Amino acid sequence: MRQVSVNSLTMGDVLGKTIFSSAGRILLGKGVKLTPLYIAKLRDMGISILYIEDDRFDDVIVEDVISEEHRREAMEILEKSTRSVRLGKEFDGFDLKRIINKIVEEILFKKDILVNMMEMRSLDNQMFAHSVNVCVLSTILGKALLLDREKIETLAIGAILHDIGKVRVDSKLISKVDLTAEEVEILKTHTTLGFEDLRKRKDLNLVIAHIAFQHHEHMNGTGYPRQLKEGEIHPLAQMVAITDLYDKLTSDHSNVKRIMPHEACEILMGLAGILYPLELVRVFLRNIAAYPTGVTVKLNTGEIGVVVDQNLSMPARPIVRVFDESDFGSNVVKEYNMVEKRTIFIQEVLS
Repeated sequence: MRQVSVNSLTMGDVLGKTIFSSAGRILLGKGVKLTPLYIAKLRDMGISILYIEDDRFDDVIVEDVISEEHRREAMEILEKSTRSVRLGKEFDGFDLKRIINKIVEEILFKKDILVNMMEMRSLDNQMFAHSVNVCVLSTILGKALLLDREKIETLAIGAILHDIGKVRVDSKLISKVDLTAEEVEILKTHTTLGFEDLRKRKDLNLVIAHIAFQHHEHMNGTGYPRQLKEGEIHPLAQMVAITDLYDKLTSDHSNVKRIMPHEACEILMGLAGILYPLELVRVFLRNIAAYPTGVTVKLNTGEIGVVVDQNLSMPARPIVRVFDESDFGSNVVKEYNMVEKRTIFIQEVLS
């Protein structure tokens, strides 16, 4: 399978990965043959990238860090939780802890983790998909930092609930692009609103409330709501801040066009030591594939290929399969392992 832009889909392409709604329902299942009507609907749903089957890459497996079942269940529980908060009721903390336990267990069980898949998100599930992904990324970072199980679970719950305060903000502001200065200030209140809701919960660690409160604070004091500086921000909140930004950069979030992981990695490195702790950023990026499996790339040799595998030791130097023709001619197959071929590099990402 390989990743493609929704704009480059053609009739007859076969969907390689299932697309889910915010409630965890299947919008379009894996194996479905795409028709012009389906392609038009995908565009209408705001989906910009997806995975399709391709005989030339039938051995390429693009794996999520957690199972589809757990991701779907987490989104479903998060949607129920936010609905409860919107209605002024308490959400089911037991349900939330149960799915967090499953996610943490799954991630801790895996020996080597490299995030090498880009999510397919529709307009209706951006907020929930973002929160679940921030939870997954934060858990991976917590594992890489060798945090104990209890602390990782606290981190994971704080991460999935980091934006819960947005439920109390006018929904129009969440998706609006050109916000006025006054609207920006209103949107910023989501950190305080989330904190006030979560700190009242006897069944949740108070640190979880502080993660929601502090995930937009910066080391240099330019963040909000309290302009905290280095040493004043809770380490778990700093971890969520990093994963929150990475996920926003690499997904279609609030009508802002996504950028590719290698670009997001560069931005994070540029902010390391200024907004975020340098060591946290370094550890996080060691677990991110700069060029995810399945993306189409152009090499400095002029050849076009697809990333077919990763090198855990060097996430920015994957394995690329190219063909003798730029349009994926099916004659001679050639692969470059970029850890071994140091003079070959990716010049451009084409999908």
